[in-house]
Amino acid sequence: MKLIPCGSVPTRMAPDAYFTGRVLQTPIVEADPPARVRALLVAFEPGARTAWHTHPLGQTLYIVSGAGRVQSWGGPIQEVRAGDTVFFAAGEKHWHGAGPTTAMSHIAVQEAQDGITADWLEKVSDEQYGS
Repeated sequence: MKLIPCGSVPTRMAPDAYFTGRVLQTPIVEADPPARVRALLVAFEPGARTAWHTHPLGQTLYIVSGAGRVQSWGGPIQEVRAGDTVFFAAGEKHWHGAGPTTAMSHIAVQEAQDGITADWLEKVSDEQYGS
């Protein structure tokens, strides 16, 4: 068993290369091999969002507060709110973030394949975001 006390893992600013706007990430778990699970609490300020990206083994989001947006490549933007769960299949190009006027936080769960959890692509434009 491993207990990770509240406050013992620092929150960090998400890198500008992969996010638009102010986004905070608090690691929840990064399991030691052979386990591959990774989980983060991600908090987006209004208008903040990820860049387009994929995950080699898929990703699950659980919206814990607020309201936001998610989109898969070629599909419509969908609104999400606290209590919703979103699953993106392995290799599915997508983005997610807050609404234009609302903050949103989610728990993101994904697995690493050969140490990689995400393949980051181009940023989501303001036009794509629909602001």
